[in-house]
Amino acid sequence: MFTGIIERTATVVNLEKDKTNLHITLQSELAHELKIDQSLAHNGVCLTVVAIENNKYTVTAIDETLQKTNVGDLKKGSVVNLERAMIMNARLDGHIVQGHVDQVGECKRVENNEGSWVFTFDYDASLGNVTIEKGSICINGVSLTVVNSTAHGFSVAIIPYTYEHTGFKNMKAGDKVNLEFDVIGKYVARLLNR
Repeated sequence: MFTGIIERTATVVNLEKDKTNLHITLQSELAHELKIDQSLAHNGVCLTVVAIENNKYTVTAIDETLQKTNVGDLKKGSVVNLERAMIMNARLDGHIVQGHVDQVGECKRVENNEGSWVFTFDYDASLGNVTIEKGSICINGVSLTVVNSTAHGFSVAIIPYTYEHTGFKNMKAGDKVNLEFDVIGKYVARLLNR
């Protein structure tokens, strides 16, 4: 379980295809603090650390992950948001995030508001996911508050700290993002559809 509060970023340094799997090697300041078999969220996708060497570590994405997230779009040099699993006796500064991406969305617009940024996203609403005004959403692993919710999209407002310390500073219109919708909202929506 995660909170959506990003600790660091990592840079992809190698990608190796192995049958239907993708081994991803990343370089990060966090590498020396990691352990083999540890869960680590990469742009909101929970992946297991399988190797560590100096300031680099490797995770493996299976076909299911590659089909349902934007992990397969990573290239050498891509920067990803990192968060280690939450410590159960710590504050929950973001919201409950499982690291299980519901679907991929698309950044439609980035607006610079002279001190903050508004990012607008679209997603396929036919998959049953919903957002609500002032509800929670996780975008590439970052816990954010929804503004301007529509039937198939929403916006989020980004403060300068989040912009500078996550992958949002590199995001542009047309980019694909991992979306994890609020877990409580998903259960309520499912119960109402029965």
